[in-house]
Amino acid sequence: MSATSSASAATATAHSENAGRWRRHPLRWTALVSVLVMAVAAAVFVDPFAKPVRVKGVVDNADSTSTIAVSRQDLSSQTQESATLGYAGSYSVVNQSQGTLTALPPVGKVASQGQVLYEVSGVPVVLLYGSTPAYRSLSEGMTGADVEELNADLVALGYATSTQLSPHSDDFTYRTEVGVEKLQAKLGVTQNGTLSLGQAVFEPTAIRVTSVSATLGAPAQPGQPVLSATSTTRQVSIALGADQQIEVAVGDKVTITLPDNHTTPGVITSVGTVATTASGSSGSSPTITVLVTPTDSAATGIWDEAAVGVTITTGTVTNAFVVPVDALLAKADGGYAVEVVRANGIRQLVDVSLGLFDDADCLVQVTGTNVAAGQQIVVPNL
Repeated sequence: MSATSSASAATATAHSENAGRWRRHPLRWTALVSVLVMAVAAAVFVDPFAKPVRVKGVVDNADSTSTIAVSRQDLSSQTQESATLGYAGSYSVVNQSQGTLTALPPVGKVASQGQVLYEVSGVPVVLLYGSTPAYRSLSEGMTGADVEELNADLVALGYATSTQLSPHSDDFTYRTEVGVEKLQAKLGVTQNGTLSLGQAVFEPTAIRVTSVSATLGAPAQPGQPVLSATSTTRQVSIALGADQQIEVAVGDKVTITLPDNHTTPGVITSVGTVATTASGSSGSSPTITVLVTPTDSAATGIWDEAAVGVTITTGTVTNAFVVPVDALLAKADGGYAVEVVRANGIRQLVDVSLGLFDDADCLVQVTGTNVAAGQQIVVPNL
């Protein structure tokens, strides 16, 4: 076997081993292919008795090959990632009442604005919406962000109209007091118009109970965590390699493959900027968090912390010449080519320039003056 043939076979082996990495990181192709070309060139140089041949690439060796037609089609650049399907947000409900825990919610319970979360000494604690936590009793004459939250809640719950009480007002007025009395009447507690500390907890949204840390019948103390929860918004989280950050962007369309292999669309809503490495995992690569919101949350079922797949569409092109990635050959003088089989059976290298990559289907857009739809090109039988 000549040195050129040996180098060509080595090139094929390297191509097979690195195919997956090439498909995931198209930008790394140039560096990897350059190494292969240098290896081939070196092999030719050190054998002065070898018959001069034109270096073509991986399909020149003894491995079996086949042909496939150049297609003309729309192409999407896609990457596939493993992800986790669950719920957005993480909240800890902190008790501010003194007494005994007489009612606690079950795990999985969903509570929304105005609904009871738990009870202390038989007195219900209601969920209200707001980002400022309860830290004081609220009564007429007081002002602040917590008062503004209360006013907005009273209007949203129908205990006051927006003409009677502005949901943007941070003043506890007579109308606020009347609204609180209506809320207290609904809860079946004393109607004094004052929202006592511990009578309500404020969270940004409806919550879904994920765990209960308190014990029924145990003493309830101010500042004591009672339960943990998430929002009710469905979300997919991807731990994406930090080196792939430039490949995705907010607004990119995705396809989510659920545990039952059904698919549903989604969109990227957040791309992390801070890379982290899993604790206790030596040698692991840093990742960023990419969040996806399903377009149809109902289609995602009730799975929680479930492993799913995500196919991310990062770009599209229409009416493009498309070939399999494995058809690409690295030229010794740089650049890429495909090997075309003419009608008379003669094979010929045709120079191509690379465009969009579809990592999911292992396809690539090519352009060139001698490229045409329907041409038969050589591909290795890997």
